[in-house]
Amino acid sequence: MPKVMNFTTAFCFIMTIFTTILYRRSNRGICITLAVTFAATTYHLGMRLLVGLLYNIGMKNRANYTKKWYQIHPWESRLYQFLKVKKWKGKMPAYSPDTFSNKKHTWDEIAQAMCQSELVHETNIVLSFAPLVASVRFGAFSVFLITSICAAVLDLMFVIMQRYNRPRIVKMILWEENYG
Repeated sequence: MPKVMNFTTAFCFIMTIFTTILYRRSNRGICITLAVTFAATTYHLGMRLLVGLLYNIGMKNRANYTKKWYQIHPWESRLYQFLKVKKWKGKMPAYSPDTFSNKKHTWDEIAQAMCQSELVHETNIVLSFAPLVASVRFGAFSVFLITSICAAVLDLMFVIMQRYNRPRIVKMILWEENYG
């Protein structure tokens, strides 16, 4: 997954430059549309890579999963049932699946990594709306808003998945402490 995301981000960046040059030479509307589309895609992918990298540098998958921020609220269980999280969570990709492997990490390490992942996706949700600023220059506010909402919803799904799974992981930690 990292290679695909890195490649796609680099490809979109190159296409942004290429289509911008085409637009400046030809002044054709399709070229600016493509340039803005590739630029927005580059932002959304690149921002996610950078946010993940910065959290990794700062936290190194070490987070205190007992802190209040990471605690599940009583209403969340009902929400997750309503959203049928159990059915779709296994279909979601992981940027680095080894990070969540119980063959390579302890349950405690996995819980900490889940907290960091949650923070990454929560930060991504907020930063998903930064491209709205570009609508001042290029117009098409609704297009920027829709793409920002779609990107934020995707990250929200990962937050939900982390919060849904973490109590089960914490149960495994407690079980190992008491019986393992």
